[in-house]
Amino acid sequence: MKRMMLGAVALAVLTACGPKPEQAATAAAGTTVAEAAPVAKLQYAPTKQGDVVDTYFETKVADPYRWLEDDRSAETAEWVKAQNKVTFDYLAQIPYRDQIKQRLEALWNYEKVGAPTKEGAYTYFYKNDGLQNQYVVYRQKDGGPAEVFLDPNGFSADATTSLADLQFTDDGSIAAYAISEGGSDWRKVFVIKAETKEKLEPELVDVKFSGISFKGNEGFFYSSYDKPKGSELSAKTDQHKLYYHKIGTPQKDDQLVYGGTDAEKHRYVGGTVTQDGKYLVVSAANATSGNKLLVKDLTKPDSVFITLDGEGSSDYNLIDSKGDILYFSTNFKAPNQRLIAIDMTKPAQAEWKDVIAETANVLEVSKGAGSFFATYMVDAISKVQQYDYDGKLVRDVQLPGVGSVGGFDGKAKDAVLYYSFANYNTPGSIYAYDPATGESKVYFKPAVKFNSDDYESKQVFYTSKDGTKVPMIITHKKGLQLDGTNPAMLYGYGGFNVSLTPSFSVSNLVWMEMGGVYAVPNLRGGGEYGKAWHEAGIQLKKQNVFDDFIAAGEYLVAQKYTSNDKLAIRGGSNGGLLVGAVMTQRPDLMKVALPAVGVLDMLRYHTFTAGAGWGFDYGTAEQSKEMFEYLKGYSPVHNVKKDVAYPATLVTTGDHDDRVVPAHSFKFAAELQAKAGGANPQLIRIETNAGHGAGTPVSKTIEQTADTFGFTLWNMGVKEVAKAQ
Repeated sequence: MKRMMLGAVALAVLTACGPKPEQAATAAAGTTVAEAAPVAKLQYAPTKQGDVVDTYFETKVADPYRWLEDDRSAETAEWVKAQNKVTFDYLAQIPYRDQIKQRLEALWNYEKVGAPTKEGAYTYFYKNDGLQNQYVVYRQKDGGPAEVFLDPNGFSADATTSLADLQFTDDGSIAAYAISEGGSDWRKVFVIKAETKEKLEPELVDVKFSGISFKGNEGFFYSSYDKPKGSELSAKTDQHKLYYHKIGTPQKDDQLVYGGTDAEKHRYVGGTVTQDGKYLVVSAANATSGNKLLVKDLTKPDSVFITLDGEGSSDYNLIDSKGDILYFSTNFKAPNQRLIAIDMTKPAQAEWKDVIAETANVLEVSKGAGSFFATYMVDAISKVQQYDYDGKLVRDVQLPGVGSVGGFDGKAKDAVLYYSFANYNTPGSIYAYDPATGESKVYFKPAVKFNSDDYESKQVFYTSKDGTKVPMIITHKKGLQLDGTNPAMLYGYGGFNVSLTPSFSVSNLVWMEMGGVYAVPNLRGGGEYGKAWHEAGIQLKKQNVFDDFIAAGEYLVAQKYTSNDKLAIRGGSNGGLLVGAVMTQRPDLMKVALPAVGVLDMLRYHTFTAGAGWGFDYGTAEQSKEMFEYLKGYSPVHNVKKDVAYPATLVTTGDHDDRVVPAHSFKFAAELQAKAGGANPQLIRIETNAGHGAGTPVSKTIEQTADTFGFTLWNMGVKEVAKAQ
């Protein structure tokens, strides 16, 4: 099932580390302001210190909390239990915590429907009645009544097992779906007859960072690592392999297609079969940026891989094929991306042809109904153009407004395509698009109980430390007084070529509904302005990202959107690193810091799971003395200073996070509790049976958000919040 859209809810998971749309939300803003938050210093659960010392380039670095890296030990489990008791006892004293939770539940409780896709005789779509923990997959035939096809809410008793992927054979007769248990990146894959849902074979296990790409009805390609000998949640995995599984045969007999040799290791390997089944396209990479590109002719039994690009410094994404012509979007000789055509009868790079040339704006391409759709980011705002397969412009697509779009993806025979549209004050709606006429019609518009006309978004450009102009979108209720008294949430990411474009979140709505300001800057390290913007925030230039975020906070204060005592900063994963680095560099800038599932130990991140693949963005401590010293200079775990008054901090993580292992957060919280001066609380909230964020049940997300909101407001001095009208 290709790119099935869920309107306001995104299902995509970043290969490296990425933001989570609902969790990228912010706190509810207050009305009545007290003199100050509680001042009694907390009694934290004790954390023992060990004597581990590492040596990097003749420099000794103590690691007193190394023992917390052992996620399988009883001692770590007891520490987690003790830390959670302190945190939840603190949160329980906040008088409006339940009020915020109830408001979140009330606004979250609306029907959400995804765009349909046709697979065989059935039309499939995702739907959530409102507060269901997981989306349900429905299907219908010939306009008849809809029936449940897959209901992930029944996969486990606590709804923490989620649907991670769903793919069909070209004729729709066979489906393969992957599940994630407890938020883990390790997957199980089930193969069923689509008509009867009969299980065709035992499930495949130990599948990770993988797609499912069918070769006819016989089998499919998938990717995985060998199961690590240590903890499957934290042990290093750095040799990815592509396999072919023939349906009905044991997994142990699966054919190794690419990878797995000692001579050449790849951390990320994926394989995709072209729609006509003729070619297998393989991507192989050692980092989250750049990939080698290889193609194999599946119609010839003895064919070998043809290497189209063996260097691996550029990115390639297969868009479509027509016979021997393969179409790729790429930043090869085009930092802002272009669409190229490669004729496999003459595959030399000199023969590659532009279909859609590079422009001044970053390009993303999709296809459907015999057309290509070029979605451009213009200062993080979407613009879409329709092209034919010869690269001729058909039309500019008229969008419903200023915001973000996704979709325009389907099969060549589709007569109608679908796309989603959203911005910070417009819930994600699905539109049906007629590619012949260019007309859009509303297919599904959610009935969220609020008036979007009451809110406004403004894009500003502020100046960072080195003079770089950085865009930021600021959203709030109309009529907000810029007097410096408004609680504000500054959310950021700044890495891995990830672009933060306008999106809708119920959590953001609750924040703004009560008078809060929500601000999202497009920091360097992201992808909003192409490869150059990304690379301006990596390795020895990573400080640019932190400077951009600091300058965004200073702008909000200078323009009186808020004050230092009413500013909170938030980010997840790589954004958790951002928050950790900024709060240790500029603890005076904000009142509250909220690092979520963060990469916080920059000297050891690459030793866990697939973390070594992030080296393109970060560099590693073993790379060079200069790189080691640079990383140590901003690594949050290593830059907590004794007796510094750090902002009120709520670190959040999940005990099953095998993307950014929870030891990062454990160590950072331990350092803050041991060293921080002043009365601001330094707490950690550890979600059990939860991972990096994808597939988190709605009930857990609401609880986490209410806790985060309550903590933020309480430490901003808000004694009570106004009830919704």
